Amino acid sequence: MLTPNRSFEMTMSPRALLRRRSLPALLLCLSILGTPAGSMAQARRDVHALDARPVAPWVRDGVIYELNVRTFSPEGTFNAVTARLPELQKLGVTIVWLMPIHPLGQVKKKGSVGSPYAVRDYMEVNPQYGTKDDLKRLVREAHRVGLKVIIDIVANHTAWDNVLMKTPSYYRRDASGQIVSPYDWTDVAALNYGNPATRTYMLGVLQYWLRDFDLDGFRCDVAGEVPTDFWEEARRSLEKIKPDLMMLAESHEPELLASAFDLDYGWPGYHALKDAILGNRSARAVHDEWEAERRVYPKGALHMGISDDHDEKRAITFFGERAALAASALVFTMDGVPLLYNGMEVGDATESFAPALFEKMPVWWAMKERRPEFPRFYEGMIPLRRAHSALRRGSTTWVRNTDEDRVITFVRSDATEDVLVAVNLTNRAFAGTVEEAGAGFTEITPWAASGTAAAVPALTLDPWGVRIFRRAK
Repeated sequence: MLTPNRSFEMTMSPRALLRRRSLPALLLCLSILGTPAGSMAQARRDVHALDARPVAPWVRDGVIYELNVRTFSPEGTFNAVTARLPELQKLGVTIVWLMPIHPLGQVKKKGSVGSPYAVRDYMEVNPQYGTKDDLKRLVREAHRVGLKVIIDIVANHTAWDNVLMKTPSYYRRDASGQIVSPYDWTDVAALNYGNPATRTYMLGVLQYWLRDFDLDGFRCDVAGEVPTDFWEEARRSLEKIKPDLMMLAESHEPELLASAFDLDYGWPGYHALKDAILGNRSARAVHDEWEAERRVYPKGALHMGISDDHDEKRAITFFGERAALAASALVFTMDGVPLLYNGMEVGDATESFAPALFEKMPVWWAMKERRPEFPRFYEGMIPLRRAHSALRRGSTTWVRNTDEDRVITFVRSDATEDVLVAVNLTNRAFAGTVEEAGAGFTEITPWAASGTAAAVPALTLDPWGVRIFRRAK
């Protein structure tokens, strides 16, 4: 059994699902070669009765911005990012996640530039991005304007020309002694966590960047493919350097949130949302996946909410403009920590999903002139989340409505307020009722005429419409 309680596909990243061979072929390979240390076939603990690890307030209240240095600006440099940090702070971003900053592998590379996830040297920065001093300046300036900075760490695999290749024992090998790729990711080689020296080296990498660059944490690529006990050891060590650091796992594995990571990816919710928008599943699938997570995850576990990132088709082109905003509204009002991705706030449609990931395709920032509703949406939605503690830390109660195949309704509550959210995931208008009744609700939808008493339980929604209401306690 590959992983308890969850399907194999749900525990893997979208990139893994894209690149991997068929599951039967993969299992056949593993049956022939054995299961190397650090592969996906780890024994997993049942952790649903445990409490999730405590999370720093700045993480729980955060808005994450995934930033690809290569494509964020025409220059593709750290300094170009630094120059625009005040814009991100003004938008309401609180956490800047830099995709891999290291030199790119050239041996067996994909595309004309190569994947940022094929790292040639963990201890250096990509010279095309600038220098280490440039990165330190970026972090200092981010901290000055109130932003946190995390970087991507690719701990599962390296480029074929990584400096570690001088010592083959750092890598997983087949029965003939040849270094192997994970799955069919031919541009990278799999690290061997059965070798204590690999663990020591990678722990040193994490310590170096956290300590010497004053970073605030890490986003850990395909974290579920690296042994959990390595991450637990790393967390204990890194907390001695920065006690309130953030650790984000690119995974959907309950065990990781017991003690090693603060949050992981909300993939089941994303796929349910995507399927509902595309008409392949009922809108109630979002609720069903939310409930399923709570049956297997530690109590209080936190997930990163996604409607767009570098592993997915751009939401604006995949869903359509209005549906993309509806999806984002759901991400910013549900429990969890919302993600913005590299130009998403201006309605940019530049692809970044493989094979675009292996090229230089800068964000087209001028798109905000053609799609002014996108910056207007985020300029309203992010402050709304910041202003209402129930949207950041409150409990979630799902409430019924008269068309649950199309419309999602839920209430976020804390000691000070109830916030009722309604999202139409179809291109047809909705007129009906919502279960949550009673006086005292006021509409606070940023782009609507706010401050007027609401008529709930009666509710109307435009196609792809979103409405948000508040009741003080």
